[in-house]
Amino acid sequence: ARFEFRWNDQFALSLDPDTAREFHDETLPAEPAKTAHFCSMCGPKFCSMRITQDVRDAMATKSEEFAAHGNRVYIPLENSQP
Repeated sequence: ARFEFRWNDQFALSLDPDTAREFHDETLPAEPAKTAHFCSMCGPKFCSMRITQDVRDAMATKSEEFAAHGNRVYIPLENSQP
């Protein structure tokens, strides 16, 4: 729930859902904030959860490129001169 920013699920999983919701609503009171993919602690630009997901996505792309090139670390240059 945390990594996916499912705020209502996070509230439900807390020891005191009402207080958790109140703390959240103190800083992000609007209803769209319940679906926001960031919290008020870091904001959207510095969200560690979002940055982690961005890095995972980028590395998945690089992994696909690596596999497409035969899983070789060094790829020979085409038309290389001896």
